[in-house]
Amino acid sequence: MFGLGIQELLIILLIALVVFGPGKLPQIGSGLGKAIRDFKKGLGGEEGEGASKDQEAVKKDDSKELPR
Repeated sequence: MFGLGIQELLIILLIALVVFGPGKLPQIGSGLGKAIRDFKKGLGGEEGEGASKDQEAVKKDDSKELPR
């Protein structure tokens, strides 16, 4: 699609690791996943029982804070 190979993706990951640090990357990934899920839900792509289970799992994950 964008012509990104393994080497380019590794370089991007390395830059993200340097900029954000290893402690913040899981939080950034989680936030990105939630944003994509909400975007799909907003477009009407995800409805039904599966969506409510995902929302419950997100609520449980939000209650657990990582130590700083």
